Amino acid sequence: MRLKNIYQKKILILGYNMEDEFKLLFKTVSNRIKQDKSKSYTKKLIKEGPKKISQKLGEECTELIVDYLKGSKKRTVEEAVDVIYHLVVLLNSKKISINDIYKEIRKRKNV
Repeated sequence: MRLKNIYQKKILILGYNMEDEFKLLFKTVSNRIKQDKSKSYTKKLIKEGPKKISQKLGEECTELIVDYLKGSKKRTVEEAVDVIYHLVVLLNSKKISINDIYKEIRKRKNV
């Protein structure tokens, strides 16, 4: 099995602990944002600014809802991943860390 990127390689090494995967996704997005010469999609979104990031997240949320209502589990999962990625980009663009998110989740654990 050939892995396409460092994210996939690290996940394979770490195993499938969801918390590790979210931390790694946050770190990968953060690193792409910091790389001045990065030609990544992530860097492109950041350069296009908050309106574009918000627009993309909104589009992905709409696609998720449509596929959910159609009843397609496979497409719902795929679109959910797109929503999560774009959400992480949005959070990173506001300097919100994974730890900020975890703190808020802990506050709401009884919800």
